Amino acid sequence: MTKPRVRLHADGSRSIMTRDGLQNVVSGMGTGKDKAAHTAHVFIPLTDGEALAAYRSSRLAAKIVDLPAEDAGREWREWQAEAAQISLIEAEETRLGIVGKLIEVLKLARLRRGGAILIGTGDTDTAAPLDPAKIKKGGLRYLTVIPRDLLIAGETQTDPEDPYFNQPKHYTLHSHGQSLVLHPSRLVIFTGRQIPGGPLVGADFWGDGVLQSVLDAVTRDEGGAANAESLTFEAKVDVFKVKDLTEKLRNGGAEFEKLLLQRFQLAQMGKGINGGLMLDSEEAYEQKRASFSGLPDLMDKFAIRVSAAAEIPMTLLYGEAPSGLNANGESSIRIYYDRVKTAQTLTVGPALAILDECIIRSALGDRPAKIHYNWRPLWQPTAKEIAENADRLMSAAEKLDRMGAVSPEAIGKAAVNALTEAGAFPGLESYVAEAGPAPDERDEVEAMGAADALPKTLYVHRPVLNADEIIAWAKEQGFKTTLAADDLHVTIAYSKTPLDWFKAGQAWSDEIEVTKGGPRAMEAFGDAKVLLFSSHHLHWRHHEIIEAGASWDHPEYQPHITISYAEDAPDLSEVEPFKGRILLGPEVFEEIKTDWQEGITEE
Repeated sequence: MTKPRVRLHADGSRSIMTRDGLQNVVSGMGTGKDKAAHTAHVFIPLTDGEALAAYRSSRLAAKIVDLPAEDAGREWREWQAEAAQISLIEAEETRLGIVGKLIEVLKLARLRRGGAILIGTGDTDTAAPLDPAKIKKGGLRYLTVIPRDLLIAGETQTDPEDPYFNQPKHYTLHSHGQSLVLHPSRLVIFTGRQIPGGPLVGADFWGDGVLQSVLDAVTRDEGGAANAESLTFEAKVDVFKVKDLTEKLRNGGAEFEKLLLQRFQLAQMGKGINGGLMLDSEEAYEQKRASFSGLPDLMDKFAIRVSAAAEIPMTLLYGEAPSGLNANGESSIRIYYDRVKTAQTLTVGPALAILDECIIRSALGDRPAKIHYNWRPLWQPTAKEIAENADRLMSAAEKLDRMGAVSPEAIGKAAVNALTEAGAFPGLESYVAEAGPAPDERDEVEAMGAADALPKTLYVHRPVLNADEIIAWAKEQGFKTTLAADDLHVTIAYSKTPLDWFKAGQAWSDEIEVTKGGPRAMEAFGDAKVLLFSSHHLHWRHHEIIEAGASWDHPEYQPHITISYAEDAPDLSEVEPFKGRILLGPEVFEEIKTDWQEGITEE
């Protein structure tokens, strides 16, 4: 401990100053000799040659480069569009080989700090911006992968309103003695790991390769494995002790060395044949064994450091499951897949934006606004999980159908799409499209003949099956005259405009029950006294027929049942609306009759 210091104050008092200055000149603790006192990180750039040598000679280094790049394109993406449009877009992607070329350029970015995909459209002025709107059907001719070292970044774009602000204004491609100036929009650029806050253009524009910060950990891991392997040769060493060996070697010369070697060879042969060892009484023998008790733990530590540096789970990087109770590596793999998904969303997707516009136009000839895509999940379910998911989807579709709020046709289309995307029935959508209408609909078409499909007026209604209950209620409310029970019905469509009936589709269900309660009212529609009620089923069915081309002469649709046309009907303001259930029968399709009128029955 250092000696205390005394401080004199103005008033003559003194105070003793002490400090914790424990030092040890032997160990260097607390002195400038402390071995860790001046430790600092030093950046030593990894050359392309060194990175390539590591990639070619170390399978571990190659896997660190390849695996995330391959995973980024492994399951690819799923286009959201019409089935025919999806087929054309996917065929265009296959023709151009975009998946393989994306994986290749991502590997270049990870290994050699950058690469690009050249969008080939046949334009002569490649220095001008690429306008995807000018791409016609089949206008995208080729995609070419270009390594970073063939591209020279030009001067920096300093205009903050330019979409390529703080990026190169152009690139120059040097290949086979030729030079080509390229606008950035004609290249899908991928760089290495960017340096936060560093220069975007210049020597550091391309960032760092992935091996720059990982290779030291890889070298230690592989070096440790090599040292462990060499230790196996020293695991067991036989030691023979010979009295006065040094003196005998000095005086005996070559003849003694020959006899000595023969002696030990004979001893080893005897040991190998019968397990026994014959020695002179003056000789001694012992066996030394190396201990490997802590070596596996040490090797695991090396592997963990490599996995952490590469941000790849050990399960994927080393191909072996982690040890420990209930350890299967699933959580770390899911985290890794989430990281890849983040790269797909934030890096790969934006980089492909212009190319995707070109692909859509080259495949379809135009650019429908609603077309987009989603990245497929990297975590693929097992066959059991797919089957269980399909069962849940079908159960949900059945429940939705029983609710009666959505048409069976809409539910069927949604179910087919969901089952296809879930992987339960690959190709189901295309098979359904090829098969045409359902068997019962097809039989009806064939039975009716082509002439019945000609456009004509349409009157769709459902009969009231519990009409007696409603008429009994009406009598109790003071109605002396009502429609006959067979005439009580609910109108769904009344189209004076002719249309093809088959476009109206099949009825959603044979019978409908409007449960008791809910909004009910009595109103007069001209001479008709009607019972108003609500039914989502009837509303949706009415709109479906209207969308098929039917006309409707009223501003809105309101389900109702006409009770009476008689002049002696009671004051509707004093009538308590019918609150019971309303049971409706199957839909009836009829042509509109010009002399149609609803019959009435006198009491």
